Amino acid sequence: MRAAGATRVESYVSDLRDSEATENVIAKILAGGPVDILVNNAGIQHTATIEEMPRSKWNDIIAINLSSYFDTMRLLLPAMKERGYGRVINIASVHGLVGSMAKAPYVAAKHGVVGLTKVAALEYAHIGSKNSGGVTVNAICPGWVATDLIEPQIQARVDKFGGDRVAGIADLLSEKQPSKRMSSPSEIGALALWLCNMGAHNVTGASIPIDGGWTAQ
Repeated sequence: MRAAGATRVESYVSDLRDSEATENVIAKILAGGPVDILVNNAGIQHTATIEEMPRSKWNDIIAINLSSYFDTMRLLLPAMKERGYGRVINIASVHGLVGSMAKAPYVAAKHGVVGLTKVAALEYAHIGSKNSGGVTVNAICPGWVATDLIEPQIQARVDKFGGDRVAGIADLLSEKQPSKRMSSPSEIGALALWLCNMGAHNVTGASIPIDGGWTAQ
């Protein structure tokens, strides 16, 4: 961050399953000044059928992938409203738009993120002006992205092809993502950055796929 030009970088660690802990860490952050941009990007995953899904995994995935987004938004949106400018970018998923087997809590949470995004966008759409930038709330819905989160699913396909990683990834993507290419985290970040600029003042309530055509099918 400093190499990119930031003069001040701070890091805070908290358990996002605990709303009180989130309240405490947000209070510490706000003590240092207002927050203009919120990117909700926390997420965990566990794959199993509904009948085999541990209840504890359901609780953790819903808490981190959905409820924590609500907590940060309710704590940070009021100050954005006061200033007439703010950007909330919720990292949802293609699974906020369509379903997949063996991912019940993840799909439920991501559909919830899309709905939460729409509600917040409507509640804050009238805030500010073109000059101030307004307060916008949007969701980005990535398909397959090269992150640690999907590594277990990749490894299962690699094992299927006798250790051939390229063949395993191709097999995984061929089922749903027509481009057969993964996105990189930096490509998701580029869209998030664009949503933060003043020219995006009228883009709100959107759920934007970056999915190689997955949801176009």
